[in-house]
Amino acid sequence: MLRYQLFPRSVGITEQIQQVIDCFELIYGRIKSPENKLKSNEVLDILRPHLENITFTVETGKARGQKIPVPVLFGLNNSIDKSFNADGISNDGKIVLEVEAGRATINFAFLKDIFQACMMHGVEFLILAVRNDYRGTDDFHRVYTFLETLYISSRLVLPLKGITLIGY
Repeated sequence: MLRYQLFPRSVGITEQIQQVIDCFELIYGRIKSPENKLKSNEVLDILRPHLENITFTVETGKARGQKIPVPVLFGLNNSIDKSFNADGISNDGKIVLEVEAGRATINFAFLKDIFQACMMHGVEFLILAVRNDYRGTDDFHRVYTFLETLYISSRLVLPLKGITLIGY
């Protein structure tokens, strides 16, 4: 089943984040793991029309012009000196979406996603989607445990209002 949790757990899910979760619910049968061994870009392709219906911009490929650069550093005359790419972003720029498949926990891609979202200008929420099962490992649970520890320990305070973890 589709699983999701917003961290910190003391904050409720916003209407806009619920709309993204609803998009995942609509296509869950086509993307659920381990039955469907899809790459993250394949999940995005299936998700794209539903996210676009709720005014998200979604990456269409890995080539220049298909990615979604989100500013990180600004230079002279407000030029963008550094940006990170997002898989999807809300029309107001406050919610960024990252979809991971096999490398979510093996290569710790979820940590890179968290770091980059924290650096992105104007981003308040990260929605991080990972497989429920990757080669017999519960990636959702592994990331959940990490985020739970991060928020409960309060030794590291992130500049985000929250991170929503989705397991597909």
